[in-house]
Amino acid sequence: MRIEVAGENALMLYFGEQASATIAAQVQQAEIRLRAQLGTVLIDLIPSYASLLVIYDPLQTDHFAVKAAMRTLLEGVDAKAAEEGRLVTLPVYYAEESGPDLTLLANNAGLSVDEVIALHQQQEYRVYAIGFAPGFAYLGEVDPRIAAPRLATPRQRVPRGAVAIADRQTAVYPAVSPGGWNLIGLCPQRMFDPEATPSMPVAVGDRVRFEAISRARFFELGGELGESL
Repeated sequence: MRIEVAGENALMLYFGEQASATIAAQVQQAEIRLRAQLGTVLIDLIPSYASLLVIYDPLQTDHFAVKAAMRTLLEGVDAKAAEEGRLVTLPVYYAEESGPDLTLLANNAGLSVDEVIALHQQQEYRVYAIGFAPGFAYLGEVDPRIAAPRLATPRQRVPRGAVAIADRQTAVYPAVSPGGWNLIGLCPQRMFDPEATPSMPVAVGDRVRFEAISRARFFELGGELGESL
């Protein structure tokens, strides 16, 4: 773990050079500990793939004191503890009408559509980061057989709930937006609701599994087919 100054009232913790399930777990564990222990000196914590930005109140403390406190509070942070954290299951309606890139992705991979769906479900994904839009969770990593590059021409409109793959990552679009990921299904679960507590069903470091559901079940859970599909 490395700590660097990131501003007049901010420090950045680096846990490694590349995203991985182990590092994501360490970021989550550090966030939990610091949020619980720093008290009123803490203004915000912003987790990312392999780092955690700590913003504190400069009227109460300084770099030196916060850095010393962090080193003490983060002793023993490891992946093992975080691996016992939350496992979130997200339902997905996989079909041509809900995943317009499903067949092309399968053909390019030399697999059947059913094999692509099975491979997407068999993994347990770690939430590496949340960004691009509120509730957009970057999940890694998909089986290399179904990894696929971003579309050459992004769509102007991707529906809310679209389940997608880009390179070795997968995600669920939390709202209608432009997007260049390969769409393979739709999830009826809302990924961001500002009126709910918490506002997102997942956080950095959580684990996610996808579970196939029928078309009827998709509508029962409140799913909607996007206009662009």
